[in-house]
Amino acid sequence: MAKRTKKTEQTDDTTAENVSLQTLKSEKFRLVSGVFFVAFALFMLFGFVSYLFSWWIDFDQVSHISTYDLFADSSAKIRNVSGRMGAYIAHGFIRNGFGLSSFLFILIALGIGLKLLKIQIFKLRKLILHSAFFIVWGSVTFGFITLGLGKWSILGGIFGFEIAHYLKAAIGVPGLIILLGGVLMMFLSIAYSMNFNVFPTMKNWFETFKKDTKSDVNELLNEDDKNEKLISDDEDTFSLLEQIENVGAENFPPLQTDDEVPFIIENTDHSEDDMDDVHTPNETDVDEEPLIGHGIDTLYNPYEDLSNYKFPTLDLLEDYGMKNVDNSKQSDELIANKKLIENTLKSFGVEIAQIKATIGPTVTLYEIVPAAGVRISKIQNLENDIALSLSALGIRIIAPIPGKGTIGIEVPNLTKQIVPMKVMLDSSNFKDTKFDLPIALGKTIQNECYVADLAKMPHLLMAGATGQGKSVGLNAIIASLLYKKHPADLKFVLVDPKKVELTLYNKIERHYLAKLSNVEDAIITDTKKVVNTLNSLCVEMDMRYNLLKDAQVKGIKEYNAKFISRRLNPNDGHRYLPYIVLVVDEFADLIMTAGKEVELPIARLAQLARAIGIHLIIATQRPSVNIITGTIKANFPARIAFRVTSKIDSRTILDSGGADQLIGKGDMLLSTGNELIRIQCALIDTPEIERIAEFIGEQRGYPEAYELPECADESSGLGGGTFSADERDSMFDDAARLIVSSQSGSTSLIQRKLKLGYARSGRLMDQLEDAGIVGPSQGSKPREVYIKDMQTLENLLMEN
Repeated sequence: MAKRTKKTEQTDDTTAENVSLQTLKSEKFRLVSGVFFVAFALFMLFGFVSYLFSWWIDFDQVSHISTYDLFADSSAKIRNVSGRMGAYIAHGFIRNGFGLSSFLFILIALGIGLKLLKIQIFKLRKLILHSAFFIVWGSVTFGFITLGLGKWSILGGIFGFEIAHYLKAAIGVPGLIILLGGVLMMFLSIAYSMNFNVFPTMKNWFETFKKDTKSDVNELLNEDDKNEKLISDDEDTFSLLEQIENVGAENFPPLQTDDEVPFIIENTDHSEDDMDDVHTPNETDVDEEPLIGHGIDTLYNPYEDLSNYKFPTLDLLEDYGMKNVDNSKQSDELIANKKLIENTLKSFGVEIAQIKATIGPTVTLYEIVPAAGVRISKIQNLENDIALSLSALGIRIIAPIPGKGTIGIEVPNLTKQIVPMKVMLDSSNFKDTKFDLPIALGKTIQNECYVADLAKMPHLLMAGATGQGKSVGLNAIIASLLYKKHPADLKFVLVDPKKVELTLYNKIERHYLAKLSNVEDAIITDTKKVVNTLNSLCVEMDMRYNLLKDAQVKGIKEYNAKFISRRLNPNDGHRYLPYIVLVVDEFADLIMTAGKEVELPIARLAQLARAIGIHLIIATQRPSVNIITGTIKANFPARIAFRVTSKIDSRTILDSGGADQLIGKGDMLLSTGNELIRIQCALIDTPEIERIAEFIGEQRGYPEAYELPECADESSGLGGGTFSADERDSMFDDAARLIVSSQSGSTSLIQRKLKLGYARSGRLMDQLEDAGIVGPSQGSKPREVYIKDMQTLENLLMEN
């Protein structure tokens, strides 16, 4: 009876715990908690502001008040508008805490509340981290400023006063000023990528002074030369000034801190405020000709924002005890297999003229030259008999070997070698490659490191049964690109429906990943978000094709070369374009849940995206015809098959058999359209991926992940004239006034004047069209502005 009672009590405890967890996860709890935090933030705001004007009056009561008196003593008179509770909380935060910096706690509480209410205004983690820095730094700074000012020391709080007092005694006033300023500059450089380099400006001043001095000396030495020089200088100066007047100073690029700037344009009114976000550089040009010689002596540098970026090192990878193997020596196994093959063929009346072997890491290729009159089909029909005689799994006959007059028999080795990723990346084939997107796949039967160019594939379809090496192959491809391409040149869009395979790459979000602006996690796992992301990539593709059309080029390499040489004007929307690689780990799950919503944008991207640098890698463990449809196969000429369970699956992925005869554990067939290549996939394990991601993630990155353009979300009713006021950008009113005042519906105008990124400017223009302020897009021409005067616009804005 006692045991039954004890068991019942445990069951009740478990049930109560489950109910509590369900309550915490419920939408009602989130709603109530969110409202509480928002209300508490407002309560604190009134209390804090009121405290600044009444603290000396309420000081005696709030400084000695007990928790009991806080609620029980109604006779105490408090001037704070939030009452005794508000005065007590404000006193604890401001006077006994961090001074004026305590107002940031209100912002944190508001952020938590909005997060619980699913209102996406800013990222909570970034808000908390940045606020924590400014709370401490601001408290110490105000404490230092108000040292010796009596009651004004409340501005820094007790925390700021004590720390500032200690530091002043330790390092003095100059040292404390340098410390506070240096810490602030370091934080702004890391968190907001601000550049405080002033030495190139001083260098330019000294060079200008040197040139002027040298010119004066030349004038004194030779009066005739001086006169000729003055005439020449006047003509050059007049010519350049005339160009500036005709073109307009606003078309000249903003000065970079490390550019060699001629004296004649040093006074041009450009500041660092003209710098746009990372992905939309603001270097501009005058015409289609390079600006070199017109005030810019260097090419545009796309790597300047992350100029100190370091590529991952090979010591992050394992070698797995790799030993050099002398393939010239024939082992007893090799000799025995050759004899068995010869005897088996002879027993069926097949004579051979020659046989030779090539040893690979996991498979040996025996090349047979049949005697005259022997039919190839006869040898092909003996595949099972040869496998039986060799007692081997995974025999594959290639009849004939393309480009050779031989028949190949692939036999698995008894002792198999691992192909470490470290060996692949350290090979000359990879290090010396000129490929645009090199991927190190593994070693061929000839023991050669096989490196392919994803840009020429241009898309890759991968399939294989569970546990045969598909995920390792994906990691090998991603690692190859991380070791070869700078973050400015490459972005990944990672889709992981299984939610466990690609999450390791979260740490490189601000370096290599791309995502929608309203999506918190860069690794996409939700099917709805996958559909939106694919549609967004289609929008990005169309935008890039428009840029290529305006630049009169056919591909991304030509376009970027033209942009680097400053022959394309960012004021017209031009920007440096990184490659984008879409990786989908489990395509079958997406097809089962979303169907055509996924298949159609994938097919469209596969058909058109090659020229503008968007490439697809799609993997699935179910290579059935309802998953890999004819539309998908037609646009993926490059395919990788790991071991599958049936010949039907092999034909589905490769259009031929063979994948069902592989031995697993990374053994794969690569089809490039013309031939099948058997490769042992390079091995890269989870700890290695973690070390690579940590190595990259610890370095300075961009402020945000690469932002993909917004697209219409059919399920939420957006697009087609249904933007609500809450969904509009915070800069909507400013953009509307700018467009109406200038009477030019130009996205680049919004981008330049409001100092916004290209994607956000494009969204603003879509919202302006939705509101009836501008007309539809007219290609490269500015949109028509429907609102002709500011009064009409203001009335429209007030109504909405």
